[in-house]
Amino acid sequence: MASQTICLTKPNIFRSCVILLRSISSVGMDGMGSITSRSPLERMEFDNVVLKKLPLDPSEEPGVRMVRGACFSRVKPQPLKNPRFVAVSSPALALLGLDAEEVLKDPLGPEYLSGSKIIPGSEPAAHCYCGHQFGQFAGQLGDGAACYLGEVKAPADQSPDLLLENPCGRWEIQVKGAGLTPYSRQADGRKVLRSSVREFLCSEAMYALGVPTTRAGSLVTSDSRVMRDVFYNGNPQMERCSVVLRIAPTFIRFGSFEIFKQADELTGRQGPSYGHDEIRTQMLDYVIETFYPEIQQAHTDPVERNTAFFREVTRRTARLVAQWQCVGFCHGVLNTDNMSILGLSIDYGPFGFMDRFDPDFICNASDNSGRYSYKAQPAICRWNLARLAEALDPDLPPERAEAVLDEYMPFYNAFYLANMRKKLGLLRKEEPEDEMLITDLMQTMHNTGADFTNTFRCLSQIPCPSEGEMEEDSETVKKATDLLLQQCALLEELRVANRPTMDPRELSMLLSMAQSNPALFHMLSDRQTVARQLERLARLKDLLETNEEQLKAKQTEDWTCWVTKYRKRLARECEGESDAKAVQEERASVMNSTNPRVVLRNYIAQNAIEAAENGDFSEVQRVLKVLEKPFCSQEGLEQPGWVGRGGVEEQGERDESGEGGEDEEERTQESAGAEARVFVPYDSKPPAWANEICVT
Repeated sequence: MASQTICLTKPNIFRSCVILLRSISSVGMDGMGSITSRSPLERMEFDNVVLKKLPLDPSEEPGVRMVRGACFSRVKPQPLKNPRFVAVSSPALALLGLDAEEVLKDPLGPEYLSGSKIIPGSEPAAHCYCGHQFGQFAGQLGDGAACYLGEVKAPADQSPDLLLENPCGRWEIQVKGAGLTPYSRQADGRKVLRSSVREFLCSEAMYALGVPTTRAGSLVTSDSRVMRDVFYNGNPQMERCSVVLRIAPTFIRFGSFEIFKQADELTGRQGPSYGHDEIRTQMLDYVIETFYPEIQQAHTDPVERNTAFFREVTRRTARLVAQWQCVGFCHGVLNTDNMSILGLSIDYGPFGFMDRFDPDFICNASDNSGRYSYKAQPAICRWNLARLAEALDPDLPPERAEAVLDEYMPFYNAFYLANMRKKLGLLRKEEPEDEMLITDLMQTMHNTGADFTNTFRCLSQIPCPSEGEMEEDSETVKKATDLLLQQCALLEELRVANRPTMDPRELSMLLSMAQSNPALFHMLSDRQTVARQLERLARLKDLLETNEEQLKAKQTEDWTCWVTKYRKRLARECEGESDAKAVQEERASVMNSTNPRVVLRNYIAQNAIEAAENGDFSEVQRVLKVLEKPFCSQEGLEQPGWVGRGGVEEQGERDESGEGGEDEEERTQESAGAEARVFVPYDSKPPAWANEICVT
């Protein structure tokens, strides 16, 4: 190419500068803007592999429909009016290589992260799946409100620990609440502020607790509104549409493989892709190759590979539910469509962390039978694994699946016992009687109505017996007992908690029917449900015949007995150890990093929700900071900065949209006659008003 000589006279210099400026303004400004002023979200690098690997619905027609022979459908997220951030999670956004402060300052941030504006490189789609809901096959479900945006390549400097169970090096991002999809059924594809606050906070709380989970990067609300009947009582209200950015290696779930199911014997429903066995094999290959590469590489025989895959899913699921049990977490809707193929906590709806320990704890007010109660979770997860195994047949032969399912309870028991030993500070020895010590602890907590989280947190303050000290040392045992008694329920609390949830007339009718017409009885109820109601009645009768002094004496006796056993076991921890003080310090350190100081109790979430609904987002942000470090106290973050039903104690970051006045007036009218709430530290037992909270 011939070189060109430019004469640098003054006119030519001037002309050259003009040409340069024009070229910058016409071409270069866009190019430079892409480097300097582009939205940080536009710099994310997408590689949307799943849409290339799995069948995509050829139809793009709007509206709800049955989707056959496809795993995803393209969708168009529906924009929100005036979207704005409620909060963002810095650690979650860092997975995508994003800086939280940059995202917050980005004027396009709320639009991009609510689906109101499409991020360059993203390909919005909704995932098709089925599910067994409350034990019945429901047919096609799918992403009715969630929208896949794409898969973002992890930054090159991402911690290897974060990629241990995400070997593909990509993070799938979703916006939940972005509008209608082919799978919205009778709904509108929207989520409201209260449910979005709960999902956002719980996703990040679980991660900080060390429980495998999907993540939440941001929470956006808006001036768009939808009608919701919160308690299904005929009193609907308009609520703000809100969107959570969800992050995970994949959102494929057990129900993803149920789209190939033949007609169900009970419901008559079948999966929309029944007969497309080649797609099931294709999806199984994709999941194993992408997320379980070590299994793919270790097996050349497909049956052996698929069996190893199912065993690993079984192991991860057992580990997950063991961790739930150990932090007092109840999912609430453990349908097969809410079970992650990676063993992650997914789809946070009517979840709940237990306050007062009760093995029959039900967090979902819609779960009348207690199918998804706290104590039922381990067995339900095994049941769901069995449905996954059925969905994988014949790629996974039934006899191979059954053999793996037999390993589930041993997996679960091993994980649970290991976690519980850490929670009790039993670190040096594994004694056969440890299981009974743990069982006795849970029974004592139940009998005394002890707070689950705080009781475990207190145990690190019970010292190992020092040299020459008797395990039964009365002063030490009394101090420990007094400490634990502070976490026990009062008589009236226990009476309220043990009231039957069934109307006495209904219970009487069912008892009569069980004798006279067993077939009809089994259509309307079951023996387990009735037995649970009778147990509550018996406990309530005992409590009504007890006074406060008698209750306190019984609680003291129960805890004194258990603390004495515990101290005997701790004495064996110190046997052969020259430095008992070092043993105690190590115990306390491990226990205080295993037993959280604070969890997302319902009243903490509810207080943050009410603040946000009144236009004050600071309490959501404050709770997020507290939950990011659940094992330690943070100066200045000991208690809420906003308390409802009594006015705002501290005004934080308010919603300046100009549309909060109507809500505020309504909320004031609603709570005008209610008692003012008082400050309760985040790490305390719940206040009395927490009993009023109903989550469905």
